[in-house]
Amino acid sequence: MLILLTLLLPAAGGVLIALLRLKSARRRAVLTETVVLLTSAALLLLLLRPGEELSLPALTEGVPLTYRVDGPGSVFAALIAVLWPLASLYAFAYMEHEERPNGFFSWYTVTYGVTVSICFAANLATLYLSYELLTLCTLPLVWHKQDAASRAAAKKYALYCVGGAAMGFAALCALYGLGAGDFVSGGSLRVPQGQETWIGVLFMLAVLGFGTKAAVLPLSAWLPAASVAPTPVTALLHAVAVVNAGAFAVMRVTFQVFGPAALAGTWAQAAAMGLACATILFASCMAVREQHFKRRLAWSTVSNLSYMLAGTLLMTPEGLTGALCHLVFHGLMKIVLFYCAGAVLVQTGKEYVQDTRGLARRMPFTCAVYTLAALALTGTPPLVGFVSKWNLLTAAAASGTALGTVMQAVVITSAVLTALYLLPVAFSMYFRPLNADMAELAPCDPDLRMKLPLGLIGASLLLLGVFSEPIVAWLSGMA
Repeated sequence: MLILLTLLLPAAGGVLIALLRLKSARRRAVLTETVVLLTSAALLLLLLRPGEELSLPALTEGVPLTYRVDGPGSVFAALIAVLWPLASLYAFAYMEHEERPNGFFSWYTVTYGVTVSICFAANLATLYLSYELLTLCTLPLVWHKQDAASRAAAKKYALYCVGGAAMGFAALCALYGLGAGDFVSGGSLRVPQGQETWIGVLFMLAVLGFGTKAAVLPLSAWLPAASVAPTPVTALLHAVAVVNAGAFAVMRVTFQVFGPAALAGTWAQAAAMGLACATILFASCMAVREQHFKRRLAWSTVSNLSYMLAGTLLMTPEGLTGALCHLVFHGLMKIVLFYCAGAVLVQTGKEYVQDTRGLARRMPFTCAVYTLAALALTGTPPLVGFVSKWNLLTAAAASGTALGTVMQAVVITSAVLTALYLLPVAFSMYFRPLNADMAELAPCDPDLRMKLPLGLIGASLLLLGVFSEPIVAWLSGMA
């Protein structure tokens, strides 16, 4: 019943927010945060009860809707349980400057429940249904501003996700036809003799279908476009729910449906790894040339999601450990970076990288947290980004394959490019003069509702990096 509570509570809370149409920002915030905190508490309790299951009525014969608390789902659930309450607190301050807050927080809360559904899905049908519900719930958040740019971004998001859904559904139908719908350690698929090429095609359909939300090439353009949404939405899309759901789904499909034994050494593994590595390099280069602050971070997200995919596609326990590690730590780093960009936008109205020159004189707290997160994502020890990238690199080296060598070269090259698109912004904040139009700007760091999430998550980038061994050991045991 605890699983059912985590699914229904945020859904009911979101509906209640929409129905009440609260005019008081305080009451809206209290209701939203109460629902989110109760859901997070239930989620954390579930992590202490591995193996708990919930079965719902089947969609059709042989396709049950089933949920189970297992290792990979617990990792994703722990991440959202910690970040969602802090994200909501940040959103209360940010949305004071936006219209239609009731609609925003309604969908924002419902999305929490759908993301939980993805975490604990025990078979491919449940995962697919939850995955597509996530598209429907986040679409109104992308078009929230209801201007031309938001409508265009929402249309692109919908078209890409519908295309991905079609490929994912084709793979799902074929896999259920082969009796491989359940998530089983090592894979539930038994490859018919002589059908290896056909199985490779199915795997590529699944990677592209579920990988749409992970923004793998050539399906990545929707993610930077979605940065027109309010910053709490882009942080939700780019750091916590949607994009991690895409990477997480590919992990599930690779290790618990197809299985490494059926894929390792095949053309499908090489093709999928090639797409992941190409995405890493392409998106890193796009981030270097992008001057819009949030879109630069969005391209960075596209690149880092494929770090997770590359680790998964090594198809080794070490590779999966690195992928899970980066799923957790990238979520922390990227949500901080987006929140810094959002704080700059709210406090100064500025959206472009060149507008941050000298900003440390006016927003010292925000700029300090940004610099810490930028160093972390670059891979500077002892911060969390170094830990996850080190695990990915050592996994690639341990694989002893040509794909592993290519992945090593790509990750190192991308780390250099990451330094090029993140660290000059920090340098400019501290060592360049303020723009003329901001010279008279008073000190303007955000209020405590924004500072608290920034400070807590920012501090975790150092603390979890220094004391990362228990977390890596936990992830390694699951892998």
